[in-house]
Amino acid sequence: MSEWLLIYDQQPLPGSWNMAVDEYLFSLAKDGHSTFLRFYTWLRPTASLGCGQNINKVLNFDECQKRGVEVVRRMTGGKLVLHHLEVTYSVASSRSDIFTSTLENSYRLVSEALIRGLRLMGLPASLTSSTPSGYARSHLPCFAYPARNEVEVNNRKVIGSAQRRTGSCFLQHGSIPLVKETELLAAISYGLDRERQDNLSSLSDALGEKIEYQEAVDYLIDGFRQYFQVKPEIYQFSPAELEVIKRIEEKKYASWQWTAYRVEPEEI
Repeated sequence: MSEWLLIYDQQPLPGSWNMAVDEYLFSLAKDGHSTFLRFYTWLRPTASLGCGQNINKVLNFDECQKRGVEVVRRMTGGKLVLHHLEVTYSVASSRSDIFTSTLENSYRLVSEALIRGLRLMGLPASLTSSTPSGYARSHLPCFAYPARNEVEVNNRKVIGSAQRRTGSCFLQHGSIPLVKETELLAAISYGLDRERQDNLSSLSDALGEKIEYQEAVDYLIDGFRQYFQVKPEIYQFSPAELEVIKRIEEKKYASWQWTAYRVEPEEI
């Protein structure tokens, strides 16, 4: 296998499938020497909960049902995110020679590669220097606050990320909105006041013009190529691998026991 493998999902996919694929890539990264880079998007509006969040404190589930918003729980931590019209990325690797052995440094390196892609778009992207006090205790959505080493443009957060780590192996994935869906996010979450709504941003807002999913992904792939000096090879799942991902989806990410109550399946 190549050292860098690229999964580029050009068609929108269900939220439970997206989360199952990322978990599968995490398992592959544990067992091999390859780094997996994936880009994907969402079939319909989907709220994702951080692994440890209490669904009742952060999400208005009745409003989700009324508005046709699906709900999933991620394997990573972090805050509530509304996914839909966006680019989502994930990186899975156990290469501490590339990413170092710490969460903070690997998180920063991935963010810097994303920044390189945004700068190729023409955006003055940079790392957030610090995390606001009260961030960890807050039940507000992810994009209400910037956190240290996340990515902002003109002092507004444009990428929200989270990482899961076991030893040297990690999965980091994150949301890059193409357009804002402020009204929907405010309806399904709690405490997103007008000032915070006005501070939300997206790639189209930052650019001053609309950008499509495939165009944005192409820039971001180039950002990773340039930053890490690599040429990722396209990776396609075998039929057997697709069956494994389907089993992960059915037993975990499509399960209400996991989504609402954080109950891990006994086996996958």
